[in-house]
Amino acid sequence: MNERVAPAMQALPDGEAELSLVVKLPWEDVARLGQEAGRLATQMQRPVTLDEAVSNRLRSTRPSAAHARPAGEQPAPATSTNAGVTALPRISGSA
Repeated sequence: MNERVAPAMQALPDGEAELSLVVKLPWEDVARLGQEAGRLATQMQRPVTLDEAVSNRLRSTRPSAAHARPAGEQPAPATSTNAGVTALPRISGSA
């Protein structure tokens, strides 16, 4: 496996941020990401990487930022077994 030699987070010129992280996924989820990349590639009429597919999926299901919530509103509890980490949405695909 190639190790990325990049900072863990960097600011992008378009005002977004890029995070580098390692995620261990079951092969079924990788297959769903491949299906998502295929759908996105068809829609965009160009090849799409799994990174792009993940970014697109996260953008399309992104909840509002916690700091933008009205005063007094509490964030939803984490759904992951890892303390402080909220589970990412599952990519649904027809199998």
